[in-house]
Amino acid sequence: MPARSRRRFAPCTGVLALVAGAALSAAQTSSSAIDAAFAQFFAARSADEQAAAIDRVVATGIGVEEAAARLRNGRTYARDVARGVVERSYRSASGEYFYTLDVPPAYDPAHAYQVRIQLHGGVGRIDSNVPPRTGSAGRLAGAEQIYVLPYAWKGAPWWSRRQLENLRAILDAVKRTYNVDENRVVVAGVSDGGTGAYYVAMRDTTPYASFLPLNGHLRVLENETAESDGDLYPNNLVNKPLFVVNGGRDPMYPTSVVDPVVAHLKSGGVDVDYRPQPSAGHDTSWWPMIGGAFEQFVAAHRRQALPDVITWESGAADVPARAHWLVIDRLAERQNGEPRFADVNALPEAAAPDFGIRASGTTITRVLKGSNAEQLGLRDGDVVAAINNQQVGEGSDVADALRSFPSGRPLLLNVVRGGEPVRLTGRYAPGIVGDGLMFSRSHASGRVDLKRTGNRVEVRCSGVAAFSLLLSPDQFDLNRSVAVVVNGRTVIDGVVKKDLRTLLTWAARDNDRTMLFEAAVTVTVAR
Repeated sequence: MPARSRRRFAPCTGVLALVAGAALSAAQTSSSAIDAAFAQFFAARSADEQAAAIDRVVATGIGVEEAAARLRNGRTYARDVARGVVERSYRSASGEYFYTLDVPPAYDPAHAYQVRIQLHGGVGRIDSNVPPRTGSAGRLAGAEQIYVLPYAWKGAPWWSRRQLENLRAILDAVKRTYNVDENRVVVAGVSDGGTGAYYVAMRDTTPYASFLPLNGHLRVLENETAESDGDLYPNNLVNKPLFVVNGGRDPMYPTSVVDPVVAHLKSGGVDVDYRPQPSAGHDTSWWPMIGGAFEQFVAAHRRQALPDVITWESGAADVPARAHWLVIDRLAERQNGEPRFADVNALPEAAAPDFGIRASGTTITRVLKGSNAEQLGLRDGDVVAAINNQQVGEGSDVADALRSFPSGRPLLLNVVRGGEPVRLTGRYAPGIVGDGLMFSRSHASGRVDLKRTGNRVEVRCSGVAAFSLLLSPDQFDLNRSVAVVVNGRTVIDGVVKKDLRTLLTWAARDNDRTMLFEAAVTVTVAR
């Protein structure tokens, strides 16, 4: 009997071995397919190319958690990459963009590096897009990090959508080549670059840890963007800290002009570390004294990739508009009964005339676009010698002298331009500024304020028809119910399904190991 039993079951043992071998082979094949699919995904040189590789990853049948683990580990970075000063460019539908990298000579791909994007000044003096040959000049050397020096010009100033896309594209390219610490990427700038840093903070906060405007001025953007780039939303500045430096003797943006704006931002909840330099002009002579504090500020303010509190406001031209895990999808007309928010854009100041010049003594340092001064023909750099045949003393302030004139008075301005005398005539007709707003509004906007506590999200919104929430397992327990309450009404309360394609789509867009979303919900706001 035992012998017959052994003969009966011996063939089955062989079948089991074959089945086990086949299963092992299938598992090896599956693992090989997953490895190959992710190798293609990580090797992509752009977000669009990476998005095209998503289908291959999905076809492997990999689970969401395993895919997230691979994304969190990220790509393998090459050791043989360019170091030192590297001149590069790329092309998009809107043209070619040049930029310079300054990579530590001892760059080690096993180490994640801090990145500083440094925006240059003098944009208005650059007529066209030509390759810069600046080397590492203008980067304000500090801690060991990768410096990114993009390029702007009159046709594509820092305060434009073109440059928002440019900075995103450059950062994406850098992160595909070098090991970047995604939570230590900052935007700094000097003069026009400092003003541009304010602009980026109001329009595209997600990739950046902090903003460091130096010798810039937030309110200049009212004039710079009025015609070409729509409305601005200083409420968005509450999401990230600012490090601000201005000089007391700066002829363009002295501390006397900047101080009230900084105080107003602070009163509105914006985190500002303000370092006024009383004896400094429009230069960076203070850097040896301030550079250490600058880098300490950066080190102390790592980005929260998944913040529990977000405020974001946007106009229709920029929708869909995103701030980290919030996406405003559609706007709607504001209705009675919607929440009213504290508004950083509201200014407690009286209306006042503004001729449209910024001056240092008798020298015109800036003429505002569309202003009375521009209509009369004044230009940056003009030196005013006489007003209505009355000599202007060297120590006089032209702007102050004109403020005493009644509106409508004829003007004869004698100026020196490039060493030559020029006569300008017209009428004194200053515009009225100080309408109670930091930035005037020409279009309706929508705003969302949210706060997460555990798996519950409280949302207050106005002027918004629909928004989406991107859910990360690092922030939510996706095995439990998620509740979303909008303007006091519960709109979602249940388990949200994890989705591989959602995970991969946002991973391709963000190229960020610390910000991965396994699920998303879209909310239509009741009207």
